[in-house]
Amino acid sequence: MAIILRKPDEIAKLKRAGEIVGHTLQYLQNLVKPGMTLLEIDALGEAYIREKGAIPSFKGLYGFTGSVCTSLNAVCIHGVPDNTVIKEGDILGLDIGTKLDGYFGDAAITMAVGKVSKEDEALIACAKGSLYHAIESIYAGMRFKELTQVLENYIVDAGFVPLRDYCGHGIGTKPHSEPNIPNYLEGKANQGPKIKNGMVFCLEPMVCQKSGTPMLLEDGWSVLSDDRLKSSHYEHQVAIVDGKAIILTQV
Repeated sequence: MAIILRKPDEIAKLKRAGEIVGHTLQYLQNLVKPGMTLLEIDALGEAYIREKGAIPSFKGLYGFTGSVCTSLNAVCIHGVPDNTVIKEGDILGLDIGTKLDGYFGDAAITMAVGKVSKEDEALIACAKGSLYHAIESIYAGMRFKELTQVLENYIVDAGFVPLRDYCGHGIGTKPHSEPNIPNYLEGKANQGPKIKNGMVFCLEPMVCQKSGTPMLLEDGWSVLSDDRLKSSHYEHQVAIVDGKAIILTQV
C-alpha cells in the first residue's frame, strides 16, 4: 500500500481546496429549505464553488451527473440530484468535492430540513460525533485499523450500525487514493499500515439504524441500507501535522 506523504506546501494547497468545500457546505446549509428541489440545491452549490475559483470535482467523476451528492432520508451516500422536492422533517446529506490548482477537497454533512424527530436528531448526531471523536483520537503511529475500530465503537455504542462496503479514503492530486478507511474493523486492530506525518485522508462515518448491508438504487449511484430506514453521513478531510490530525475542510 503506497500512502503518499505530503509536503507542507502541498498540505496548504489541499487546505485551500478544502476550505472552499467547507464554505460551500455552510452556504447551502443556510439556504436549504422545504420546497426546494435537489437539482436547485446542486446548482447553487456548483455556482458557489465556481465563484470561489474552484471546480466542482464530483461533476463527471466516474460518470456522476451532479456537483453535489444530495442524499435524502434513507439514501446514505452518493444521492443523485433530481427534481425531488424536499419537505419539512426530511434529513439531507450534502457531499461536496472541489479541485483547485490540481489539489482536491472533500467533505460532507447531514442536515435537518426544518424540524425533525428526536430519532433523526440522534442519527445525525451519531455521524457527526463519531467523526469528531475519531479525528481527536488520531496520533502519528496509530494504525488505520485502530482508527476504524474507534469509529465503529462510537457508532455501535450510540445504538446504530456502520454502512458496510464503503469507506473513507486518501486524497491529494487525485480525488481517491490509498488508504481505504472503513468505519468498521476487519481483522485485527494491531495490523496494517500506521498513520504518519504528511498523510492526508478523508474520514466519513456512514450511519444506519438496523442493518449495515448496502443497497444500490436503480440510478446506479444512490446507496442506502437494506433496512430502508433513514441514515446519515459526515466527512472531513484531515492532514497529519506534528503528530496530530488537523481538519482541512473546517470553516
